[in-house]
Amino acid sequence: MKIWVDDIRPAPFGYRIARSVNEAKELIESYEWMKIVSGGKHYYNIDLIDLDHDAGDYACDGGDYINILNWLEETGRNYPIRIHSMNPVGVENMRRIIERNGWREVR
Repeated sequence: MKIWVDDIRPAPFGYRIARSVNEAKELIESYEWMKIVSGGKHYYNIDLIDLDHDAGDYACDGGDYINILNWLEETGRNYPIRIHSMNPVGVENMRRIIERNGWREVR
């Protein structure tokens, strides 16, 4: 599964969309739970989390999307990340978290 996290842009075909940080966390946790319940079947893997930076009107539900990376770091999760933000400062801040953790950034 691929997760698209963005406040405005529509999700590309084949992605599940989350508009807020908390919605993204719930989606990630629900797929992790389904993987455990189903005995670890491959089709429940999270293949990519594709992130914007600025959450716009959805910031009231968990802040900007960099907080997803903070949460992944705090909880010891590791998924491939793609950043599609147009905010150059936000992108650099997000990349620092990715690099610090040795995560894979898909470009």
